[in-house]
Amino acid sequence: MELFVLSEWSTFVISTIGSLLYTIGVIGFTLPYRFPDAGVMGIAIILKYAIGLAPSITSLVANVFLLLWGGRELSKRFIAWTIYNVLLISFLLEALSFVQFPIVNDMFLVAIAGGIIKGVGGGMVFRTGASMGGMDIVIAVLRKRYGIEVGRYSFYINMVILGVSMGIVGLEKMLYGFVASYVSGQTTDSVLSSFDKRRLVLIMANDTKPVVKYISDELHRGSTVLYGEGGFSGEERPTIMCLLTPRQTMVLKRYLAKNQPRSFMVVSEASEVLGKGFKRWNHI
Repeated sequence: MELFVLSEWSTFVISTIGSLLYTIGVIGFTLPYRFPDAGVMGIAIILKYAIGLAPSITSLVANVFLLLWGGRELSKRFIAWTIYNVLLISFLLEALSFVQFPIVNDMFLVAIAGGIIKGVGGGMVFRTGASMGGMDIVIAVLRKRYGIEVGRYSFYINMVILGVSMGIVGLEKMLYGFVASYVSGQTTDSVLSSFDKRRLVLIMANDTKPVVKYISDELHRGSTVLYGEGGFSGEERPTIMCLLTPRQTMVLKRYLAKNQPRSFMVVSEASEVLGKGFKRWNHI
């Protein structure tokens, strides 16, 4: 119970900071320069430029309809934190609208900076297993309902949104908006991968017991011993499999170089690790 409360408390803190950063990216680096954006927020921003509707209200209404449409397909935790983030972002859009952010004359620099800030904010929120609504709801519902990955289609939808914005903000601003959206997406991916970055390590050694003990006692990681057969020698070859951080991998390399110089080690990237000691299943 204590771990659950601590986990949800950390979700609250990280989601709040992430939503704040995302809102700063919109208020300080998107709206003042008439840049378009992608997703539901992009539609809300286009409507602001076109007819003066407040993005806070437009995005809130759109997300309410999306949650009503797909609520049955989503977990209670996902819905609860999405509602929190949507309401917080709508509130912050209004609260920060009176803040005077410094004006930067280099539009390209603004697009890059805004994309990074929004991407970091989004990555922090997604890391907790929550979302900021919009296309995230659509993607989650379609994946659950039909078992399809719709990342490619969401890209096309975002391109349509940016394309429509060209008729309102012009080609140049639309291109800056595209740059900002691309940087935001790449930054979000980088934030997520930096949290989950692990190395999948396979070790073949004549004496595996000292290596297993070192991994357990010094690196404080578990390992699994797989039993196979050498293709050339036909001899039994136990193989140690473990998941380590990049730093732990380097420490293990040094240990093997000193104590097991005839061992064989394979290191590869593990894009995501789920389970005890790593990313929790209840954050999916």
